[in-house]
Amino acid sequence: MQIIIVDDDRLVALSLKTILEADPSITVADTGEDGVDAIALYRKYRPDILLMDIQMKSMSGLQAAEEIRKQDREAKILFLTTFSDDEYIVRALQVGAKGYILKQDYEGIVTALHAVQDGQSVFGNEIVQKIPELIGSGEGCFDFAAHDISEKEQAIIRQVAQGRNNREIAEELFLSEGTVRNYISSVLDKLSLRDRTQLAVFYYQKVKR
Repeated sequence: MQIIIVDDDRLVALSLKTILEADPSITVADTGEDGVDAIALYRKYRPDILLMDIQMKSMSGLQAAEEIRKQDREAKILFLTTFSDDEYIVRALQVGAKGYILKQDYEGIVTALHAVQDGQSVFGNEIVQKIPELIGSGEGCFDFAAHDISEKEQAIIRQVAQGRNNREIAEELFLSEGTVRNYISSVLDKLSLRDRTQLAVFYYQKVKR
């Protein structure tokens, strides 16, 4: 797995490089100091994952991510920041980031990188719990019919996005927990998603805009 690290604190970038390369499956191709570097390094290396801070001089990580995603919709960007500001979280979702984790959770960075590499989205529980109240109230025009998703399945997706567990969903929709599990499994398969977290993030990125 090839990684690019971009952080305006050079010591942090070098420390992250040391931590990550302790895993033999990870190679840090290069490091940068701001969003301008991030764009240039992404073009040069086309890394598997771009691990990037948000608040940086010259150009922020969010601005860089938006530009990179315009050029490559498959770009995997994982934000690593000390800030859990609501505005940053919303913008990270809007630009299609694959994850948003806090620097104080550094012990989980390697695990997060492997998860993103495997196609998962990585948003800590603290972040996921904030998402429902941060996104606007209107639902977008995602074509559920094109994915053969029924109205009942849409209702379950909304419940998952609100952070409810299977028991709570079952009580709300008058279903058995087994039926809820089956519905969620079917939805994940239809949308090519791996888990409930990805489903919640999908809802707030694609449906509720």
